[in-house]
Amino acid sequence: MALNFPNPSRIYDASRHCVCFWGYDNAREVTFQVSDDVLAHLSKETTSEEAAFLSTFDQHREQILLLARELYTPGMRNTYSI
Repeated sequence: MALNFPNPSRIYDASRHCVCFWGYDNAREVTFQVSDDVLAHLSKETTSEEAAFLSTFDQHREQILLLARELYTPGMRNTYSI
């Protein structure tokens, strides 16, 4: 089975400076982290506030999920950084 993203939840982790979201390969949960730098690159208007990073993530969700699928290797790791 391919990596799926049935859960639209995402959170901003200020201590890691990233937005976290989760994918699933069968019953295996995989965590993805998108750095502030990547989000700022996607939207030049992103300020360094939680709401702005989450909004940028939402606006570019499909592009980010596509990248997550490309980075994912089944069974290799539980966490991936973008």
